[in-house]
Amino acid sequence: MTEKRMEAVALSYHPEDASPKVIAKGKGKIAENILQVAEKHHIPVYEDPNLLELLGQLDLNESIPPDLYEAVAEVFAFIYRLDRRIQSKR
Repeated sequence: MTEKRMEAVALSYHPEDASPKVIAKGKGKIAENILQVAEKHHIPVYEDPNLLELLGQLDLNESIPPDLYEAVAEVFAFIYRLDRRIQSKR
């Protein structure tokens, strides 16, 4: 049995955009680099293999399609909750 390669997708959302966009994606060493950048900048990492597979099919700078809005909203809600916890501890 072979070990599955690491994979990562980074999202960004700005209020002026219609929806979040894929700003980075990759497998193997590229995925490791994405995760290192996230860690360096204290960006939370959310793990969902099914969502990762779907987001990995999108192109860079491509907006999230409407059928993924709910799943991606859960990711941003997770990040928001983490940020609030961190802020309340300061």
